[in-house]
Amino acid sequence: MEEVDQGGAEFTLAHLSDVHLSPLPKLDLRHWNLKRLLGWLNWQHRRRHVYSRDVLDRLVEDLRAQNPDHIAVTGDLANLGLPVEHAIALDWLGTLGTPDCVTVIPGNHDIYSGIGADIGTARWLPHMSANSAAADYAIAEALSGAHSFPFVRRFGRLAIIALNSAVPTRPMYAIGRLGPEQLRRLASILDRLGAEGMMRVVLIHHPPLPGLSKKRHDLKDADALADVLARHGAELVLHGHEHREMLAWHPTPTSRIPIVGVPSASLAIAYKDEPLARYNLYRLQPGANRPRIEMIARGLAEPNGPIVELARKWIEPNPA
Repeated sequence: MEEVDQGGAEFTLAHLSDVHLSPLPKLDLRHWNLKRLLGWLNWQHRRRHVYSRDVLDRLVEDLRAQNPDHIAVTGDLANLGLPVEHAIALDWLGTLGTPDCVTVIPGNHDIYSGIGADIGTARWLPHMSANSAAADYAIAEALSGAHSFPFVRRFGRLAIIALNSAVPTRPMYAIGRLGPEQLRRLASILDRLGAEGMMRVVLIHHPPLPGLSKKRHDLKDADALADVLARHGAELVLHGHEHREMLAWHPTPTSRIPIVGVPSASLAIAYKDEPLARYNLYRLQPGANRPRIEMIARGLAEPNGPIVELARKWIEPNPA
C-alpha cells in the first residue's frame, strides 16, 4: 500500500475493529485489580473460545489482497489493557502496514484500567498521529501541545479525523467519553476541512449517537458529539465497540451523515448476537458536490469457512 494524493481520485479505506488479540499474555501481578480479575475470568470462561487469532490472520490476509490505500483500526486490540498487550498490538499493527498506511485509535479494552506510569497506548504513536500531509496543514491547535486527539491524516481530497473515546472505567462498565476540549477541537477541524471541500471521515471507538449502545457501554457525551456532527458536518463516521453490523444516518442542515459500525474482526463461532468476523472496505470518491461511498463487507459466512464478500451497498451523504 502506498500513500495516495491524487486530488479527487477514488480512495479505498479498509476498516476493522475489536480484534481482541489472543492468546492472553501472562499477567504481571502489579497490574491486577478487580476489573482485570473479572475481565480475566470472562476471557477464560467465554471469550477465549470465540475470538481467534487464526481467524483474524486470515481476515487480514484477505484484506491485504484487496490492496486498500489505507487501513483504519477503531480500537480494542487488547483485552485487559496491559502494557504487554500494548506491545503485542504494536507488533501486530506493523504486520498490517507502515504507520503512514495504518491508523489506529484506542478502545475501552485498550485503556481498561490504571497501569501506573506506563505509557500504555502511546506505544502506538506512529500509527496514532498526524501524517506529513496534515502536519503541513494549518490546524495548529489540533496538532500541537499536549492534546493528541483529534489528529488529522490527509490523503488528497480525503481527511481522516481520529477521536479517542476510551477512558479507564470501573468494573462492569465499558463507557466512553470525549470531553469538552476534544469536542471543541473537533468542531474547529470539521469546519476548516469542510471549507476546503475535503471529504471528512471520522473514526471513533464507541457508537457516536445516543441510543446506539446500551447503558454502561455508551458514549456519555454522545448528545454533544451528535450536536457537533450536525452543526459542522462530516461525510462518514466509522466505529466499533458493539461487535455488530450497524448503519445509522445523522441529519445536518444540508445532508445526512452515514454512521457505520463493524463487527469484531476475530469472532470465529457464534457468540450472543454477534456476526462472525468481518471487515468493511470503502470505495471513497471525494467530490465537491456529491461524494460517493461504496461499502463492501468481507468476512466469514460460516464458521471455518473462507473469507468471502458478504454485502455490497452504496452509502452516500445525500441531501436530507
